Amino acid sequence: MIPELPLDQVRTLLAVVDEGTFDAAAAALHVTPSAVSQRVKALEQRTGRVLLVRTKPVRTTESGEVVVRFARQLARLEQDAYAELGLSTDDGPTRVSVAVNADSLATWFLAALTRVPDRPRICFELRREDETRTATLLRDGRVMAAVTSSPEPVAGCSVRALGKLRYLAAAGPAFVERHLDGPLAQALPAAPVVTFDRSDDHQDAFVRELTRGRSGASAVRHAVPTSEGFVESVALGLGWGMVPETQAEPLLRAGRLVELAPGRPVDVPLYWQQWKLDSPALAAVADVVLDAAAEALRA
Repeated sequence: MIPELPLDQVRTLLAVVDEGTFDAAAAALHVTPSAVSQRVKALEQRTGRVLLVRTKPVRTTESGEVVVRFARQLARLEQDAYAELGLSTDDGPTRVSVAVNADSLATWFLAALTRVPDRPRICFELRREDETRTATLLRDGRVMAAVTSSPEPVAGCSVRALGKLRYLAAAGPAFVERHLDGPLAQALPAAPVVTFDRSDDHQDAFVRELTRGRSGASAVRHAVPTSEGFVESVALGLGWGMVPETQAEPLLRAGRLVELAPGRPVDVPLYWQQWKLDSPALAAVADVVLDAAAEALRA
């Protein structure tokens, strides 16, 4: 027999994770900390798994992430069912949480959200994260959907291809004159580079391909953690970088950027992953995102 997961215990676990401590969860649920502890312990006994690491704030184990994701999906389904039955206790909007990479936010994703119909009423909670890590937020239940570079579906999620976001290696004209005199494969590995953050591998990957694996990008690198700031830093000559095509094109036409390797763009495939839920709000967001991606991204 598969043990049932009592709803009060599941919701209590979610409250502990969201609030960070047993005491804070108890205050949010209007029960005693002892009751919270007992419910979580009973849920762990039912599942035969340790679900929480009792630190401050608490951390979920791998098994705990599964239960937390289930709890969030259950809450979403419950709210949708109440709304369809006309039993909602308030007329508040449905909150849809999505993890999105910074370059998509800066180029096409926000425009997509403006197409969402007025009904059902939706408010968005966007989490900015690198496209290689957005699936992690989906996996641990912190978001309902994600723009990700992973084609492998997270457990309990569906995945659909969005298209490819194209990047161009670019730099300011003065930077090219100062640092890139000579064959690009020899000059680029030593030239200062702009990255988004420490996990940004676009520039290193481009140099490795250019040099056939002999080198990565320079150790002289400037981290600029906003998409707009990144592009402006490259245009101003702080370093070279991989710039999204849609952001690069007007600067190329204006002469503020120079494409370093014409004919050698880098295309990053993007995917839309979301919970497998029959949720009108989530379906409405998915529809406009897929349509906008078809227009903005490369096939």
